[in-house]
Amino acid sequence: MESELAEIVEGSTRLLVPKESLSEKVPPKEPAFFNPRARVSRDFSIIAYSAFVKNFKGPKIFLDSLAGIGARSIRVANEISSIEKVVVNDVNPQALDIGKSIAKLNQVTNCEFSENEACRFLSLHSTRDGRGAIVDVDPFGSPSRYLDCAIRATFHGGLLSVTATDMTVLHGIFPEACQRKYYGTPVKTTYGNEIALRLILGCMNMVAGRLDIMIVPLFVQHSMHYYKAYAKILVRTNTKECMGYILHCDNCGNRKVVHEVEHTCNICSSKAKLAGPLWTESMHDKNFVDSMISEEKNLTVDKSCATFLEKCQAETEMPPAYFTLDEIAHRKQSAPPSLANIIEKIKGIGHRATKTSMNPTGFKTDATISEILSLV
Repeated sequence: MESELAEIVEGSTRLLVPKESLSEKVPPKEPAFFNPRARVSRDFSIIAYSAFVKNFKGPKIFLDSLAGIGARSIRVANEISSIEKVVVNDVNPQALDIGKSIAKLNQVTNCEFSENEACRFLSLHSTRDGRGAIVDVDPFGSPSRYLDCAIRATFHGGLLSVTATDMTVLHGIFPEACQRKYYGTPVKTTYGNEIALRLILGCMNMVAGRLDIMIVPLFVQHSMHYYKAYAKILVRTNTKECMGYILHCDNCGNRKVVHEVEHTCNICSSKAKLAGPLWTESMHDKNFVDSMISEEKNLTVDKSCATFLEKCQAETEMPPAYFTLDEIAHRKQSAPPSLANIIEKIKGIGHRATKTSMNPTGFKTDATISEILSLV
């Protein structure tokens, strides 16, 4: 029996989606996978891609390697007028049939459909003329197995966007699996989502380095079950030191970036944990986030996007590893201070401090934990 489809609207695009995916807690994979909870993540993709192609010199082609029913790629074709061609690839023919119906419903004419295993599809597009200006990899679980071929399929100066949904691996429940898939180990901390994104970028950087290619992270975004990193791909070697570790001390709450393996906290001399190797430089490019902010105003996206982007803009130059109000309150055994208040106080003693896009009650600062605690 053929599964029924329901019509919904995302952005300014009408989508046909399997009815069960709207009511089931875990969206079914049959007849095709569609995750309604990733809508805001797709909104961010539309903003990022739209901002990116404005300045891209070359054929504006979008390659969607694991497209499912094509929700993201058909939105790209429909909502970003400067995109010349979209190639919607999936291994599931039923998903592609739904995708073709969506393209027809929106009168989209610049879409091609391809039924192929993702790496094979990306390999077919790794020739000089076949590459994408933007390449997207959105798998179940880890993207690591696709990174080699995805990087090769991205134009020099193009954009690679990568999704990870293997939360248990990235949050330190299975450290060996994380080491195997991302070449780094996480630690369980209040800022675990930031460590996860830095591990994803670190893995992308290591794979790229092996191919004599460098990545330039432009933007990262996360939600409950979903991490997404956007990086520019450049065909040159990276000479800057972008990798290292985050040293975290459970005893006093100290955290800092180190480039060599060390296990002792420099504040309280306790044994500290080490997350990494991972990406230690900025995860957001200020100019790119600025262009996303101006682009967002012209698009039909969730209103939460603008607030998120403003926080990203503020934190571009800040050091890794944010603090949360709860963590500070717990260490002081007091009620949590207000976010505006603590940021003001930190600035008052000559340090930098901003809100973070990583956590609604989080803040980033170059002050140490002991300096923060003395202010509360």
